[in-house]
Amino acid sequence: MTRSTRLLAIIQSLRRRRRPVAAAVLADELGVSERTIYRDIATLVTEGAAIRGGPGQGYVLDGGFMLPPLMFSDAEIDALVLGLQLAAQEGDEELAEASDNALAKLAAVLPPERRRLMEESGLAVAPRSDVDDVRVSMPMLRQALREERKLRLRYRDRNMAVTTRIVWPVALAFFDEAQILAAWCELRQDFRSFRLDRIAAAELLEERLPKRRATLMRAWREAVGAPDPG
Repeated sequence: MTRSTRLLAIIQSLRRRRRPVAAAVLADELGVSERTIYRDIATLVTEGAAIRGGPGQGYVLDGGFMLPPLMFSDAEIDALVLGLQLAAQEGDEELAEASDNALAKLAAVLPPERRRLMEESGLAVAPRSDVDDVRVSMPMLRQALREERKLRLRYRDRNMAVTTRIVWPVALAFFDEAQILAAWCELRQDFRSFRLDRIAAAELLEERLPKRRATLMRAWREAVGAPDPG
């Protein structure tokens, strides 16, 4: 591990934690001595990292500290490029344009060697052939999620019977075989997964959700047995 990679690893390790971390813990994670950790943290502080603490106290990174783009590792750049390419293939023109803009902004602020790594990445995402089946407005669904507002759906079930549903949107999920809106359904009084290609029409309502979406998300994860990313 190079010194620059180790400095980044220390920042990332502190960022993952909210409480002070002992130098011994960092040393064990990185396979170096505590003395090396003390020197590295002193270097990071000198370069502007908002690290508080000291020997015997542990170290904590202030929440407002932002890493400069040059600190992205090779794997992190690959992850950003692949993720943005995937986002651009989901049939959402607004999101596709935003993905292209984000890639351009990232390239503009990276130093030359990092920019070449991004531009010459061997990662590619094939165009999807099934996204045309989705006619509902993806920007509207994302707006409903952001603003925590209800939706009125005209929905076709697997037998093509159409019902009208008032739903509380929780999440958009993207699978190989379908795109799903996870939501609480007032008609069924339970969480339901609505395939986007079966939504005949959708209307964004002014009415706000009766519960915070984060609360609904936790309840939905518990109901479907989905792992908590946190």
